[in-house]
Amino acid sequence: MTDMQDSLRELYQEVIFDHNRNPRNYRPLPAASHHADGHNPLCGDQLTVYLQVEDGIVREASFVGHGCAISTASASLMTESVKGKPVAEVEALFRDVHALLTEGREAADPARDFGKLEVLSGVKEFPARVKCATLAWHTLHNALVGEHETAHTE
Repeated sequence: MTDMQDSLRELYQEVIFDHNRNPRNYRPLPAASHHADGHNPLCGDQLTVYLQVEDGIVREASFVGHGCAISTASASLMTESVKGKPVAEVEALFRDVHALLTEGREAADPARDFGKLEVLSGVKEFPARVKCATLAWHTLHNALVGEHETAHTE
């Protein structure tokens, strides 16, 4: 393994641990205009994503629930990354993050700057954990499109 791979793995672990221990936006959102539930039966992760969408912009995002470190960290990073973005951009981000986590960087929009979300790509090294990382994103998508069924990773 190269020094670069070691550094990326360390960063991945640090960010995951930080967002798991101190999840951002972990709270119900009483004024939510959109919400959806998600469940990953493989790991037992369960969460609810809340969004306040006004004039086509995600003004606020939060989540509650319980799950493994990867699931919690992914939801935390996700809520930070979607605030202030137009719904269409959030949907494009959902597609690119899903591609990043399931197929690799080359499958996402080459112009996409993932910022902090790039660390989630480390989950590809653990195929069983990809569903943990994608759960919040599938739940976000369901909230945006008004899907009332629980989002699953199966």
